[in-house]
Amino acid sequence: MALNPNPPPRRRGRLLLRGLLGLALLAALLAAGHALLWRWMGGQLEAGFQDWTAQRRALGWRVEHAAPVRGGWPFAATLTLPRFRLEGGGATLPGGIDWQAEALVLRLAPPRLDRLAVEMPGRHRLRLGDWDLPFAADRLAATLPLEAGVLPREARLEAGRLRLGTPAGAVELRTARLEVETRMTAIEGEPAVTLRVAAGEVLLPPGEGSALAPAVAVLGRGMTEAMLDLVLGGPMPPGRGPAAKAEAWRDGGGTLALQGLALRWGPLAASGTATLTLDEDLQPMGAGTLRVAGAGEALQAAAQAGLLGRSAAATGRTVLRLLSRTPAAGGPAELDLPLTLENRVLAAARVRLAQLPEWHWPVPPELPDAAQDPSLPARD
Repeated sequence: MALNPNPPPRRRGRLLLRGLLGLALLAALLAAGHALLWRWMGGQLEAGFQDWTAQRRALGWRVEHAAPVRGGWPFAATLTLPRFRLEGGGATLPGGIDWQAEALVLRLAPPRLDRLAVEMPGRHRLRLGDWDLPFAADRLAATLPLEAGVLPREARLEAGRLRLGTPAGAVELRTARLEVETRMTAIEGEPAVTLRVAAGEVLLPPGEGSALAPAVAVLGRGMTEAMLDLVLGGPMPPGRGPAAKAEAWRDGGGTLALQGLALRWGPLAASGTATLTLDEDLQPMGAGTLRVAGAGEALQAAAQAGLLGRSAAATGRTVLRLLSRTPAAGGPAELDLPLTLENRVLAAARVRLAQLPEWHWPVPPELPDAAQDPSLPARD
């Protein structure tokens, strides 16, 4: 018996009603599931932040904020921390770190529930030792993996129109990016920490009355590009203080490699590489190469601006003629300078450039006797 391809109107109505009821039930189940997922993500955010706060406070850090606020429905779960403050780190950096923000926004969004986004709207004030750096940006956000009980193995910070307050005046970066990768189990010859920093279209302050003023007068306030690529080679040793860790790192073959440097500032373009370590006095030492294009134009501009006398400018032009070469593909002459750093003396092509100040490693604060690790020998 063949089926009727055209059921009567009453039956068609019942089938349509059943279909609509099924769709409504499915939509209700999806909405309920989404609501439960959102509540779960919000709970995970808050619990994770509370654990992180407890760990920081146990290490002596100060963490403060106003009452957290959940939000982000329906596309993400967010936890907003108004009037956030993080202070501490005196054992690592003399004077410590003090970061104050109008707000922090922690965000989790499907499908990447294993990555946390930290948005930083509004104004901020960062104090690093004696440096006070107020800053703000149109867009400022960091992303990092969620890993329980360990430091994040990577982090990425991106900014759009970042404004920094410095002693010389305001600095503005149209774009900025910072990437960090860590591998705490690295052995000798393996990268333990990789740091990449890049900025585009940087506007410098006039720098009047500061050490920056001569360079700005010659090269201008606009820096087209600045990039730095650093690799800290393992191993990353344990230790009770920065000096002890630095000594163990040096003895284990640790190095700091400048794998990439790029700078375009007015007529000047520079690139370079270097490898550094620590000497017997735990002072930086090493060697590298700096390649400079446009040095002649910069020298001429400095002479025209009155920053160099006639004799010094003539000597500089002679040195440039002797050491510069023209690339095979054409373009401006390039100057290759071998650099060395030894006994805190920075030299280029064996010509002394500067005497660097001595670096004093921070001394960790003394712990009460009751707080000492019983596995460690008692202090005298």
